[in-house]
Amino acid sequence: MSKEAFPLSKVYGLLEPGPVVLVSTVREGRTNIMTMSWHTMLEFEPPLVGCVISNGNFTFDSLQATKECVINIPTVALSKKVVDCGNSSGRTVDKFKAFGLTPVAALCVEAPLIDECYANLECRVVDQTMVAKYNFFVLEVVNAWIDPRQEHPQTMHHLGDGSFMVAGKTIHLPSKMK
Repeated sequence: MSKEAFPLSKVYGLLEPGPVVLVSTVREGRTNIMTMSWHTMLEFEPPLVGCVISNGNFTFDSLQATKECVINIPTVALSKKVVDCGNSSGRTVDKFKAFGLTPVAALCVEAPLIDECYANLECRVVDQTMVAKYNFFVLEVVNAWIDPRQEHPQTMHHLGDGSFMVAGKTIHLPSKMK
């Protein structure tokens, strides 16, 4: 793997713009990938991410049982595979094989990283109090990885009804926040 460790204190910058992500899980040796766009940063340190995963999704049962996943952040180069993952069910399809994605062992969780993704966030469920009512999980990012070769990755942002916006130009403005 050609990635390097990424500071947990900066994870919010990977997710704040709301890119479409691929959530990978493993349960009883069976891996799965789910496309997700409903997530939000909840805290900087430790980095906490809130996400909605429908109780009808195959990933829901895996996440509830194992309390672990990886949030993988793809670039627009993977857009067809991202959509294909979202349009199929892990109940009947091995998405790693079907869509030519490479599972890589994570450091802190059992769920695999997706090697082709720009960034990977190893997560553990830390709060399920809103799962029964809202399907809302709170995840703590316990390890993070980025591909340093991609300086300005173009991520996808779901607009609904099969439409996506691609992240464009990066600008830098002064900030007094540390």
